[in-house]
Amino acid sequence: MVDQIENGWYRVSTLRLRGSGTLFFVFKATYFDLEELKISTQEKLKEMTGNHTKELQDLRVQVLGKKGSLTELLKGLKDLSNDLRPVVGKQVNEVRDILTKAFEEQAKVVEAVKIQAQLESESVDVTLPGRQMTLGHRHVLTQTSEEIEDIFLGMGFQVVDGFEVEKDYYNFERMNLPKDHPARDMQDTFYITEEILLRTHTSPVQARTMDQHDFSKGPLKMISPGRVFRRDTDDATHSHQFHQIEGLVVGENISMGDLKGTLQLISQKMFGAERKIRLRPSYFPFTEPSVEVDVSCFKCGGKGCNVCKQTGWIEILGAGMVHPSVLEMSGIDSEKYSGFAFGLGQERIAMLRYGINDIRGFYQGDVRFTDQF
Repeated sequence: MVDQIENGWYRVSTLRLRGSGTLFFVFKATYFDLEELKISTQEKLKEMTGNHTKELQDLRVQVLGKKGSLTELLKGLKDLSNDLRPVVGKQVNEVRDILTKAFEEQAKVVEAVKIQAQLESESVDVTLPGRQMTLGHRHVLTQTSEEIEDIFLGMGFQVVDGFEVEKDYYNFERMNLPKDHPARDMQDTFYITEEILLRTHTSPVQARTMDQHDFSKGPLKMISPGRVFRRDTDDATHSHQFHQIEGLVVGENISMGDLKGTLQLISQKMFGAERKIRLRPSYFPFTEPSVEVDVSCFKCGGKGCNVCKQTGWIEILGAGMVHPSVLEMSGIDSEKYSGFAFGLGQERIAMLRYGINDIRGFYQGDVRFTDQF
């Protein structure tokens, strides 16, 4: 039964919305039927079980938006009398709450479906081969240094590191080079202060180690690798920084024969078992006697070539017997103990072994150069 009440609003006595008993709903003839709106909206929501995010939002706006069907019904309440307005408003609000909750629940379903579809489309096939990662490798100077260190470790030497920023006292005076010694003119130095400098060789490590070594427990056998610095102009054969490995053996009854045997073994390990060495007299302030060490050319076998400059020999390092004054400054009895020392450069060894003719290639970071080794 439908009865007209006022201003185009009607009362329907056959509509049950909730609870028991008959409820009366008043609506405007030009508006959607409230029950039909609720049922049709719920049916549309049930159909949205897939990836319907946009459709769900459009339906929400259509029903609950500012210009939606339910909102229009609420706007029509102003035309009702004071007695009918609360009754009609209550029914409309109940339907709005039901539909709002339904939209929220369906939004969760749609979002879950969307996420699942995204996961399936972005899934990783664990059976596929992994990406090939390009690995780096050690620098040629590092390789050379480690190879030389391994040789000496196999001979019972210890590897000792030291300071790159050193005192003038340990860098020069402890090496038998007092401040007025003319041999200081042989090397230009990077001075930080009058007494602090960048070391010009790794010999200060030997002086510090001799100070600490207990000779009652045996001889001292050590090498000291590291960077050194000189005020040289950079060119194909000179650099303001380079690497050295200096060796020292101090003990009782150490002779020149021990030095020669050690150098012979080092040369054969680095350049081949058939290599021979020769010793030429030289001068170093901290050794006496001093020698330059040449190795027979590993390219031509001593016949003469461009590597050895047609001489058959290649200069590789300097060496000598430790000067008694150097031992005495460390508190070592030079009458009882003696020793030998030697020094070689990793860059020179690497240049000779691999035919490199420009030392700057070691420091320029050009991968075309480093990838060769």
